[in-house]
Amino acid sequence: MAEPTFDPGAGAGAGAGAGPVALRRSPLAHLEERIRAAAVTGARGVTLTEWPFLTMVNLRVAPASEAAARIEKTLGTSLPRQCGHTSASGPHTVCWLGPDEWLVLSQAESTAVTAELRQALGGAPGSVVDVSANRTTLELSGPAARQVLEKGCPLDLHPRSFAPGQAVSTTVGPVAVLLWQVDDKPTYRLFPRSSFADYLARWLIDAMREYRGPEVP
Repeated sequence: MAEPTFDPGAGAGAGAGAGPVALRRSPLAHLEERIRAAAVTGARGVTLTEWPFLTMVNLRVAPASEAAARIEKTLGTSLPRQCGHTSASGPHTVCWLGPDEWLVLSQAESTAVTAELRQALGGAPGSVVDVSANRTTLELSGPAARQVLEKGCPLDLHPRSFAPGQAVSTTVGPVAVLLWQVDDKPTYRLFPRSSFADYLARWLIDAMREYRGPEVP
């Protein structure tokens, strides 16, 4: 599966000039320095980064319908049919949320993506909703990233069970997230509701702290 490269600040605000969009602050702007200072280097390294303002569009449509086929043509990729699966093309990644529901993540501008998908849906049953402001994106990466998540995630994150390209709804600590493994470094992207992002970021920073010291035999 091709893996799109995400740029901080791209997506919902791409190409925006002066005005309300230019004045907005990410849900974790106040923790920027703490997040940067929490980075751990070396063999047990792990880093945390916020990718704010990523375009996110919630999509619902009957998977075997003509409307779904039009949407797939618009996205340039198929709609995943199984739990945990994703698909990608160009700036878009599509995550399975349910039998007739997906989350489209994109580097493209949110208004344009939403309009194109609504046009593809046409008058068919379903919905296309821009939910970019509903969540933010946290990226956890490095040799110790999986161990950090395992402190509070009920999933089996071992590579035999959870691999690059998979994304599932789960919890990390007490916070509900969509968890996507991007690569085998490993790198994970977590999509919490914006109102819970502060708690989750602080939880992750605390969970990362032990990897600054030597491994206990």
